[in-house]
Amino acid sequence: MIRYHTVLDRLLSSLQVDDFIRSMAIDTNKQPANFEQTGPALLAHRRIAILTDGYSTPFVAKTAISLLRYRTQDVTAVIDAAAAGSTSQDLLGVGGPIPVVSGLSEILDVDALYIGIAPPGGKLPEEWRPIILEALRRGIDVVSGLHDFLTEDAEYIDTAAGSESRLIDVRRNRLKSTADCHRFRPGCIRIHTVGQDCSLGKMVTSLEIHRGLVDRKLNSKFLATGQTGIMISGEGVPIDCVVADFISGAAEQLARQNEQHDFLLIEGQGSISHPAFSAVTLGLLHGSAPDGLIFCYEAGRTHVKGLDDIPIPPMKDQMEAYLVAANLRHPCKFVGIAINTRHLNDEEALAEIERAESTFGLPTCDVYRTGADKLVDACIGLRAEVLGR
Repeated sequence: MIRYHTVLDRLLSSLQVDDFIRSMAIDTNKQPANFEQTGPALLAHRRIAILTDGYSTPFVAKTAISLLRYRTQDVTAVIDAAAAGSTSQDLLGVGGPIPVVSGLSEILDVDALYIGIAPPGGKLPEEWRPIILEALRRGIDVVSGLHDFLTEDAEYIDTAAGSESRLIDVRRNRLKSTADCHRFRPGCIRIHTVGQDCSLGKMVTSLEIHRGLVDRKLNSKFLATGQTGIMISGEGVPIDCVVADFISGAAEQLARQNEQHDFLLIEGQGSISHPAFSAVTLGLLHGSAPDGLIFCYEAGRTHVKGLDDIPIPPMKDQMEAYLVAANLRHPCKFVGIAINTRHLNDEEALAEIERAESTFGLPTCDVYRTGADKLVDACIGLRAEVLGR
């Protein structure tokens, strides 16, 4: 039987949780000019309501799912009228007994409303306007990671001003620096998650490896490159909302500002073969100059998410492309594979893990089902190898 490694399991060890929280601490003196002190505000929220009303599916509500997994203790409720009376565990498969309610009127103690969806195109549902305005009138901060910025809506701005609540767009940035091929500190080992497609576990894999390193008392930092990772860690770069010329520069800047750490776990985005999102993938590869890559894939996925008529190239071809692209900037190798086995039973999952290890000769796991220890060991081994050169 495969044991699921859940956040609730790890919460049983307060020392591990405290260390993990400390690892997310923000040094505001090292933040880019666009940071605007929103990071400390995000981590200060301790009574969060997550809004997914009408969009509570794994495909769209992935931000809510990850917030429920990694900031469980900070979430007060999930808002979805159709599922009111149930729990977040019933609705989204995570969060345990956190209640699902029909509206803000049912939550008396809340300090922030988080937009919990990441729909294609990043549009904010117009039918949510009354809920957002209610939050602002009550003096509740509203946090969004969508491409529709709250801070460009006159009604939201005026309402927030009247109650002194904050509008926080985690994707908003003013990053305008190109990369300069920075030579990173030799002891700073950069591990970057890449994958076969979008939305299959690159952020989760980075977080779980980071957690494993922290649990072993090693000096690690998770670097978020997307909206959900930023909401979890309180900092990062929204790489898919950076002007094209500055993507590599933004990734390089993020890693450079954190190179005092021995391990950097850099969240991946998109896929090198994705017809729409390959630009951010390449920009992250060249900007962060990783020493090691973790390849992530979902067992059974054959076509590009959102482009159902486009087949995903063979993994071997993708991995070769990643290595070629990465090594143009900095010596790099694959150190492990992370599989999302959510559609497999225990026996099938173990067989898939064994098949991947045999095929690619790399340590392989599902970070939720079997834990991330194999990949943690691989990262530690890579650091010893790099330092020994």
